[in-house]
Amino acid sequence: MHRPSPIIFLIILLLVEWYSYKGLSSVLSTYMPRKSLWIRAVYIVLSVLVIIVVGEGVYGYKVLLSENSSWIPIVFGAFVVTYMSKFLFALTHLIDDVVYVVRWAFGKIFIKSKYNSSRRHFITTLGLGATAMLFGGLLYGIFRGKFNFRVMEEDIVSDKIPKAFDGCRIVQISDLHLGSFINEYEPVEKAIEMINSLTPDYVVFTGDMVNNNAQEAVSWIDVFKKIKAKKGKYSIFGNHDYADYGPQSDTQKIESIQLLKEIHAKMGFKLLEDEHVLLEQGNESIHLIGVHNWGAGFHQIGDLDKALVGVDEDKFKILLSHDPTHFDKKVKGKTNIDLTLSGHTHGAQMGIEIPDWGIKWSPIKYKYPKWGGLYEEEGQKLYVNRGFGVLAYPGRLGVPPEITLLTLRSSKA
Repeated sequence: MHRPSPIIFLIILLLVEWYSYKGLSSVLSTYMPRKSLWIRAVYIVLSVLVIIVVGEGVYGYKVLLSENSSWIPIVFGAFVVTYMSKFLFALTHLIDDVVYVVRWAFGKIFIKSKYNSSRRHFITTLGLGATAMLFGGLLYGIFRGKFNFRVMEEDIVSDKIPKAFDGCRIVQISDLHLGSFINEYEPVEKAIEMINSLTPDYVVFTGDMVNNNAQEAVSWIDVFKKIKAKKGKYSIFGNHDYADYGPQSDTQKIESIQLLKEIHAKMGFKLLEDEHVLLEQGNESIHLIGVHNWGAGFHQIGDLDKALVGVDEDKFKILLSHDPTHFDKKVKGKTNIDLTLSGHTHGAQMGIEIPDWGIKWSPIKYKYPKWGGLYEEEGQKLYVNRGFGVLAYPGRLGVPPEITLLTLRSSKA
């Protein structure tokens, strides 16, 4: 896959810096001329500080990864908050300039009069207000939003669900990304208490325990082993769990994968590796299937055929598969798996959802049409968990971290 040149990326950032500074200067000179100098000076100093932090992070990225440094989320956070805000402001100022040029040209050509530029900075001023709101929102997402854990509840109704499993409670969590939590144990422990308060029969974890390597999870063992399930805890790997995103050698990758398997066990999870288990209640049972990661554009090592060997065709089947693209490519219409549980998308960690108004949007939908919640096609269901942790942008805005409660409902006569 062709990657854009770092030089092009740098040029874009410089253009954003220049145009956002130009926009700020125009607003200040129009509305606050007396305070313009010192405000611009403060803006420049803060911008330089952010550039230094981000630059040091980029320059020493491999070192930070190898040390599992807590600086990584700080660097990403500084970059996302600063440049998303500046990009919005630069864009509004560009629109303002385009409108000005068009109206100036129209006046010159058709009206033959001098264009009155007194309202020229109106759009830029509105853009500055919108940028301030975005900046504040992104900061809120980092310091508060990523800890606003919510429980999403869904009933899974099927005539294949045995009567003995009617009312069975399954809690799903996904995408812990423990390397992104900077020793923030207390709010995570409160989320564990939320999980336990749901009194689940089973807890399933659908992958991405870490960002880069297993060491990130070691200090969290005692926290996640507190998760309680009446009948069992099961898990799978996600694309980040194979130690492919850091500077590890092949030997280190193997060691990281082995350590992470041990961590799953110490947390009390049975790791499913292209295999299935039988969940039993009374004299009836259903199948729980778990595969290694399989995703469009990511690892495609999960072997669903292997996992299905020996599975009873007539039993209700739940598949744990990290990436929701697996459902469309390999599950839907090709198997008789009834319910697939995935994660991976994080809901982009930003968007807007107002269920009562029927509003559900995130920019991730343009890459993953099935990005959050329950979907059903051809009689097969997919639930995509929006994620427990964060990655890259160390916050959440409009898409809170999710704990999913799925209740099985038998529709047998």
